[in-house]
Amino acid sequence: MAGQTLTMNDGGAIPQLGLGLMFVPQDRLPGLMREAVKLGYRHFDTATHYGNETEVGEGIRSLNIDRDEIWITTKLPDGMHGYDAALRAFDASEKAIGRIDLYLIHWPQPAKGLYRSCWKALVRLRAEKRVRSIGVANFPRQLIDEIEGDTGVCPAVNQIELHPRFQQHAARAFHADKHILTESWSPLEHGRVLVNPVIVEIAQRIKRSPAQVALRWHLQSGLVVIPKAADTRHLVDNLAAADFVLDAADMARIARLDCSGSAFGVDPMLHQSDRGFIEPCAD
Repeated sequence: MAGQTLTMNDGGAIPQLGLGLMFVPQDRLPGLMREAVKLGYRHFDTATHYGNETEVGEGIRSLNIDRDEIWITTKLPDGMHGYDAALRAFDASEKAIGRIDLYLIHWPQPAKGLYRSCWKALVRLRAEKRVRSIGVANFPRQLIDEIEGDTGVCPAVNQIELHPRFQQHAARAFHADKHILTESWSPLEHGRVLVNPVIVEIAQRIKRSPAQVALRWHLQSGLVVIPKAADTRHLVDNLAAADFVLDAADMARIARLDCSGSAFGVDPMLHQSDRGFIEPCAD
């Protein structure tokens, strides 16, 4: 199995190690999900703008396992901000995937001024028991305070860019204070961490792969982590991060890699797009 589960502030339990499905070819995705489940994965992360929710749904329906054992996350697309638009976007994702366990606002897009109404829509979806848990992605502290102030509901998860060179200590401390789980996107820094000299040296010394060392750092740091894998070899390699422990000295060496800056230059307060727009249905 893919490690342990972490308890969220709404009482739900999310598998700590999952499989990110961004950039996985559509024709390979259902088969990859079946292979992942055989190996022990129970958590899959997608998003509307990844363009593969239909294939995720196909993959789920082909699994020889009880649906309650699987955790599925998807996200509100940038092009569907606003209360009614968010509800319609969820309808479309639910139709494609089936049951959704965790629904996130993908980006806050403050310039649009609609993230607060989006959160109210997600709170309604949870109240109606259409989704198990709700959260956000790429939300700075001040925006989380706003949406909680509006509704009295705190996100269960905030999915943010996080890897050894961008460790997000301030955000993680805030999340811990609010009992929000921190989930790492790009946990391997789009592969750059795999050639980091410190990570490589640790991996060679303890006879593990660089990916396993980096992912183990995430797990021991109490983070939810969703690395991508597109073949069996990488599925197995990533899963093995749950099978060993880094000592305190190596954890400290990795802690010193923090550069306190995004590797991709995306500012959540400035990011804006219309990806994932869904045309309204005609009456």
